[in-house]
Amino acid sequence: MSESRQIMSLRHVEVFNAVYQTGSVSGAARALNVSQPSVSKVLRHAESRIGFTLFRVVKGRLVPTQEAHVLFQEARELYMRVESLQETAKNLRHGAAGSLRLAVLPSLGLEIAPSAVAKFHEANPAIAFDVQTLHNGDILRSLYERNSDLALTHDAPHHPRLASMKVGSGELVLLFRKEDMPDPPETIPLDMLKGRDLIRLSGTGAVGTIFTNDIAGGDGKTASISVQTYYVAASLVKRGAGVAVVDEFTARASLSDEMDFRMLEQRPTFDIHCVHLEDRPLSGPAKKFISILQKTIRNARQDTRNRA
Repeated sequence: MSESRQIMSLRHVEVFNAVYQTGSVSGAARALNVSQPSVSKVLRHAESRIGFTLFRVVKGRLVPTQEAHVLFQEARELYMRVESLQETAKNLRHGAAGSLRLAVLPSLGLEIAPSAVAKFHEANPAIAFDVQTLHNGDILRSLYERNSDLALTHDAPHHPRLASMKVGSGELVLLFRKEDMPDPPETIPLDMLKGRDLIRLSGTGAVGTIFTNDIAGGDGKTASISVQTYYVAASLVKRGAGVAVVDEFTARASLSDEMDFRMLEQRPTFDIHCVHLEDRPLSGPAKKFISILQKTIRNARQDTRNRA
């Protein structure tokens, strides 16, 4: 096979990506703001270059071949890198000092991350910030795929490509409606959870493990509802579905005239880590943000202790 039959240009990748995602030439043409004949021509040229068919017509729709599915995974990463390059060029053109893409767990995105980002932005208004909330299973993949520069998570990763640093810690607490626990003690013994509807946290990494091992395990305590995110647990508590053991930051963000929380007698704690790719050392903006983040976590924990 000649070299000319092996190479796809960026234009080929752009059109292939658009057709794959929209499922039609007309949809791709609208997405790219070009004519349908132009999309068809580029697609045919791409197939002639690589030497195999990318799409087949099935019941009037373009259906990707198995080869197209495999190719899309590579094309998607390349396309996202091109978009990242374009975004960086735009920031530089407008005089931006840089950018920082942050991935956070939903629980840390309720209070901690927004507070730190707001303080950072006030001191560094020229730096563009992109914040996305992801579940525990997806947050590290966002680093692998270079969709984020920095991730804020509970788990310290064990992977040769990733580096992390502990930036703070937190504590699990009991969140409840005041009408369900009208006269709670200063700290809650686990025996008080017996006979109550307990909303269980699952799939939440290290903190979920603490809950399973130390809170929900044994002693006849069962979970009537299982969820994967702390703010969903808090929303269920608010609606009278039960009580929930959540991180202190979610509990603080959920306080209201109807809602309250207390420390657990066991005082289960967890760590908070900032994670990045080992081969992409922290930038100046990232280091500044981490410093602000550490102070934000310390202040939040002090507020919780003062309240208790």
